[in-house]
Amino acid sequence: MKKTTVALTGASGNMGFQGFLELYARKYRHNIVLLLRNSEKNRKKFMPYANDPSVKIIWGDLTDYEAVLRFVTGADYVLHVGGMVSPAADYYPRKTIRTNVSAAENIVRAVRAQPDPDAVKVVYIGTVAETGDRNESGLRYWVSLRQSGILYPSILKNMDPIMFHVPINGVLEWATVEDSGRLLANVCEPDVPEDFWRKFYNIGSGKEYRITNYEFEEYLLGALGLPSPKKLFDAHWFILRNFHGQWYVDSDKLDDILHFRANIPIKQYFENMANAVPAYYRAARVLPSFLGSAIGAVAKPFMQKIAETELYGTLHWKKTKNQHRISAYYGSEAEWNKVGNWDTFKIERPTDEITLLDHGYDETKPDSELDIEDMQKAAAFRGGECLSKTMVKGDLFTPLVWKSARGNVFEMTPNLVLKGGHWCPDELPWPWDYDTEAKINPFFAQVWYPLHSKDEHNVYDETIFKGFKDYDEGEKK
Repeated sequence: MKKTTVALTGASGNMGFQGFLELYARKYRHNIVLLLRNSEKNRKKFMPYANDPSVKIIWGDLTDYEAVLRFVTGADYVLHVGGMVSPAADYYPRKTIRTNVSAAENIVRAVRAQPDPDAVKVVYIGTVAETGDRNESGLRYWVSLRQSGILYPSILKNMDPIMFHVPINGVLEWATVEDSGRLLANVCEPDVPEDFWRKFYNIGSGKEYRITNYEFEEYLLGALGLPSPKKLFDAHWFILRNFHGQWYVDSDKLDDILHFRANIPIKQYFENMANAVPAYYRAARVLPSFLGSAIGAVAKPFMQKIAETELYGTLHWKKTKNQHRISAYYGSEAEWNKVGNWDTFKIERPTDEITLLDHGYDETKPDSELDIEDMQKAAAFRGGECLSKTMVKGDLFTPLVWKSARGNVFEMTPNLVLKGGHWCPDELPWPWDYDTEAKINPFFAQVWYPLHSKDEHNVYDETIFKGFKDYDEGEKK
């Protein structure tokens, strides 16, 4: 049986390395090609595999097209996992855009340069928080898998001010690193159905991993033997809104296809993670329970220092009266002051009842029956128009002509609009203009107004970019 060639980016990262290990365990079926930055850390990490004929390493950078072309050439599958992620992406947003966009463009360009690009299957790992340009690849086989927060042992060691950039009652469906690795390997199996491709899915480890941020802190601290979040944090350190977390109906559909979940009880999983980090991180587990308050008293000032971190700490925003951040994440300083502390803040878990967005067309119809009338309805629900007068019924992959509420005319496939949630590629509004978009785009309004008033208006201010480390000499990079 001919071996399949799988090209993998991001193999030095958490998800990518777990995916590599899963593929390596199946090396009797796969040849594995890795594109890795030529660093001492990466050479040391992959030294055990350097002489294995099943593994080929190309030392290069995702932003270097020639390196990407060498990497892609001959591949049956391209698993594009590499790129900048949080927290670096939070601190260097402009660099993240340059790196991640150019990497994806290079992958597409390299695949299209192959003798038979339609024979190459491309798996793009993005994020559940992704926004950006809505350009189309023109590839025959692609899938967009949007990754959630990944649970891996070193997450227990992360102490960063963005830990407070999640509301206490905010939700996230986590994905374990092992599930994520299995997903990458399983997508390369021959039994993946044809219908899987050219679609969009959110990744998640399922119902057990659909938790609130408060529950997350309880699991994390409990696994380390530390006291309740109420002993270590104040409630008002955490933001109130504008976090991207959700629970995902389609993550179940993705597991039905790729069968990647291990379904380990979440409390057990956190304990497993704690057992995988150095013993001193979980030293509190062996202390008598009556020392819990003492530990909290010692640790809380340390946690407060993190919340006071310059530029990114929530308490630093309050100290410096950073109205842009306060408005975005709390609504107003008055709303922030209402939070109080644990004796007044209401901790609650949202309902598990499934609530689906309206996408503006008849979603009970099979894709094969969708027609130009459905496109017109979908466009109107976005405040725009479908200027094309006809389409072949059920053809979601031939571009149509659309017009946005702001008057821009563009071409895009119905698949991207109806299934991907994309719209005009030239006018994705910056966050400070979301309130304007909600007024003209009913599709967007349904996710904006539950957390924002209809009379909100954010004003763009050049100084907001000075909160970014990669803001350099007045240039927004």
